[in-house]
Order: sequence, then C-alpha cells, then structure tokens
Amino acid sequence: MGETTGLGGLRLDELLAEVQERLSEIGRTRDRMHGLLEAVMAVGAGLELDSTLQRIVQAAVDLVDARYGALGVLGGREGLLQEFVYVGISPEERARMGHLPEGRGLLGLLITHPKVIRVPELGAHPASVGFPPNHPPMSSFLGAPVRVREEIFGNLYLTEKRGAREFSAEDEVVLRALAAAAGVAIENARLFEQGRRRQRWLEASSEVRAELLAGASTDDALELVVRRALELTEADCVLVLLADEEVLRVRTGTGERGRALVGAPIPPETPVLEGVLEAGAADLVADLAAALGDVLGADALGFGPALVVPLRTTDRVSGVLLAARDKGAALFDPDLVPVLDSFADQAGLALQAAQAQRDRRLLDVLADRDRIAHDLHDHVIQRLYASGMTLQGTLHRVSGPEVRARIMRVVEQLDETVREIRTSIFDLHTAGQESPGSARRRFMDAITQTAADSGITPTVRMSGPVDTLVPPTVAEHAEAVVREAVSNAVRHAAPTSVTVTIEAGDDLVIDVVDDGTGLPEHFARSGLANLQHRAATCEGTLTLTPATPHGTRLTWRVPLP
Repeated sequence: MGETTGLGGLRLDELLAEVQERLSEIGRTRDRMHGLLEAVMAVGAGLELDSTLQRIVQAAVDLVDARYGALGVLGGREGLLQEFVYVGISPEERARMGHLPEGRGLLGLLITHPKVIRVPELGAHPASVGFPPNHPPMSSFLGAPVRVREEIFGNLYLTEKRGAREFSAEDEVVLRALAAAAGVAIENARLFEQGRRRQRWLEASSEVRAELLAGASTDDALELVVRRALELTEADCVLVLLADEEVLRVRTGTGERGRALVGAPIPPETPVLEGVLEAGAADLVADLAAALGDVLGADALGFGPALVVPLRTTDRVSGVLLAARDKGAALFDPDLVPVLDSFADQAGLALQAAQAQRDRRLLDVLADRDRIAHDLHDHVIQRLYASGMTLQGTLHRVSGPEVRARIMRVVEQLDETVREIRTSIFDLHTAGQESPGSARRRFMDAITQTAADSGITPTVRMSGPVDTLVPPTVAEHAEAVVREAVSNAVRHAAPTSVTVTIEAGDDLVIDVVDDGTGLPEHFARSGLANLQHRAATCEGTLTLTPATPHGTRLTWRVPLP
C-alpha cells in the first residue's frame, strides 16, 4: 500500500511538472506572439523607406534574440546586393571591415534559392566562402527572403543566437512571419516614395516650362533640366545630347566631367543611343563606360550604370537625356524610368513651345522691320533724293564758285546718306533670315563685335551681290581683314568715327576709313603683315594711305572669280 502511494505521488509530481512546463511554453509563446505583433506594428509605423528598413532589421534581431542582423537589398550588378542595412556592428568594426557583403557564399545561396535557411555553423556549410578580413566572428545563421508581391526585394540575415548554439524552428517561424509583414511595409514605403518622387518631378517639369515660357534661353533651360534631373535621380552626372546635323552633340552637362564633354559628338548609331532614338523608349544601361568607351575614350571611363531617355517633341525625337552614376554604384531603380521619361517629354515639349514662341516674336520683329524699311524707302529716301535733285537743279543759277562747291558737298552728303539708309534697309530685311554663314552677315557681325567695347559705332556700307559673288575661301579672309582693320582703327588711332565700305563687283573691295591720329609708325611696319599676307594669298593688294582731312584709309582689294 505504501509503495502504491509513493508511485502515485511520483506520477502526480511528473504530471504537475509537465503541466507547468506546458504552461510556461504557452506563456513564452504568448509573449513571443505579442512581441511579433508589436514588431509588425513598429515595422509598418512609418513611410520613409530607409527608416522602415532599419526598423525591420532591429525588430528581427529583437524577436529571435540575435546579436547581429542585416537586410540585403537586391538590385546590384550581376544580381548581387546594392544596399546592406545592418544592426549590431559598431562604427569602429564597420570601418575596419572595408566593403560590406555583396551577396556571395551563403548569402548568395539565399539570393539564388529564396527560401529560409537555418544552419548551426556558418563555416561548416558547403556554400560558405569565409569572412573578409576584420569581420566579426559569427557562427549560427538564420536567413529569410523578403518578398514584395511576387518580387524578391531582399533577404534578412541573422547571426549569433544569444543563449543558444543555434536558432530554433520557432525562430524560423517567427522570422518568416516578420519577413511577410516587412514585405507589406516595404511596399507601402515604396508607394509613398514613388508618389513623393512623382510630385517632385511634376514640380521640376513646371519649373522648366515656366522658365522657358518666361523667355529664358534654350541653354539656360537645359541647364535647369540637367540640374533637376541630377537631384531627382541621385545621379553623378547628367547630360543632354541634341541632334546636330549628322551627329548627336553634348549640349550641356553637370559637374566638371559633364562640362568637359560639352560639344563632344556622338554618332546616333552608337548602340546605347540607337535603340532609344529609333524606338523612342527609355533604356537602362549597366555599364555606360563600356557602351561609349569607343566614342568618348578616356572621358567615359568613370561612368557606370546609366538611364537614357528620349527628348521627344510632337513629331520627332530631338535628342536624349542621359543620367549616369559612377562605376561601381547601384543600378538605377526601374521605377525611375517612367518618371524620368515623363520629365524628358515635358522638357522636350516645353523646348518646342518656347522655340515656337521665339519664332512668333521673330516674325513680329521682322514684320515691324519690313514696315520700317518700306517707310524709309518710300518716304525718307525719296525726299532725300528729291532734295538732292533740287539742289543740283539750282547749280546753274549760282555764279559764285564757293557756293557751288558747298552745294555739291551737300549733294554728295545726301547721296552718301541715301547709300547708308539703303544698307540699313537691307539689314532690316535680312536680319534673322540670313544663315550664320552668309558673308554679309559675317561681315556685319565682325564689325559689331570688334567695335563693341570701343564706344564707337562704325558706319557700314555694302554694295553689290556680296553673298553671291564672294566665295567661302575669300569670305573667310575678308572677315579676318574686317576684324583686324576695325580693331586697329579703334585701338590705335583714337578716332571719333570709322566707316567701313564693302563692294562686290569684279573685285571685292574693303575700305576702312577713320578720322583718328593715324597708326603708329612701328605698327605700320609690322602690324599689317597679316593683312598683306591675306591679300597676297587671294592675289590682291593692300594699301594704306592718309585720309582727308586726317586719319587713315586702309583698302584691301582682291579679284573675284
């Protein structure tokens, strides 16, 4: 009887101990579930992506009682990690480690086979590749993929289970649940970030459009485009390439490297650009240096990932907007493609609208110039001509030689004034219509630019079909002669007036007359060598004579074919 009682008491003690253990497990499970719920709430508490990622890692470390934790974000080159958010490593340890893990070894196994991995000893796993120098020692490991919808966003990595040799199956279940909640939180943060980014792009587009329509030059507007694109894409360099005859030419760029490339020609058949130009669709480029190395040479060496989008107008693709990061940097987020594409479209249309606005203004100016030219021709010249004829008609009635001479001088001055007005009328008719290569326009520009800072406005007279008769080679020499002759007059002769006469007939004659003190003696001997050489090259002559009553007359004469 005593034995039975003792045996029953023993069994009762065992049963009570088992019940107590189960109750403890239920309590621990309840505490863990409560901790998991708190972690889920904490993870989803904010909408900033960077802080959300940091909260996810911290929650994972706390839930499974790990010493170290990290979240590796996919998207780097060759499918590796582009970002590594960590907990447990001190700033000093981080500095000693050098570069952070990229996703090789066991971390890479989780990338290629996205499912939960739990191992007691990292170094013993077949996929392990060891640790880089100065890396903290780690043994137990637990990893789980983080999915955003059907996409693998990244992986959670936990090491060094506190108080145990390895992570438990329960830790695995908890981490799996946290990873699912993390995916939802990341998606919400990304949607928020996309919305905010889209708002910034819309503001940038409005700024560019307002700048252009307010009358800003194309170059100023393009500068604004590349600055805003640089900020919003987090690129290291942004370029705008515009069509220029048979090539694309870098029109503007950001930073020292971008400015160094301004003016560089790039053939449109370059593969990285050809597809964008022909299809009118954006393209993500993994290595821009490799794509443009043959074209830009050493200037392209520092470029890595790039995003290339077309600059479209209503009827064509006029160029490309190219955002590039340095070699080794993270690839551009595919979510950037539609917003940068839309920004480029808005910029292209704004450029087109601004050009149309400038064209309308130019037409208004030209119409006004035509009206002025007609008024000058129909009224002013006719009156001057009539006045000259009247004076000439009175000569036979005048007997005094001095009076006759004075009347003739007035008639000559009227004729000279008529010629000057006719030159002005021609300029009014042709300004804005001539090509930049027009000989007449080049001569006018050369005279205006050379005398710009002298305080003197030269009188210019042109006669004959200058644009038709003067061949390009002669026009090039003539332009240089005009520049140098006017420069010599305003810089060395201290004149109050300079008159430039250009006539095209059998010869091209350039006559530059000033009323100054004359050229210095040393200049007359040495400073005209270039003008004489140009005259000899064109089988012509150069003469330098005193002007009446004072000053200098320079005459450059060459035969025309």
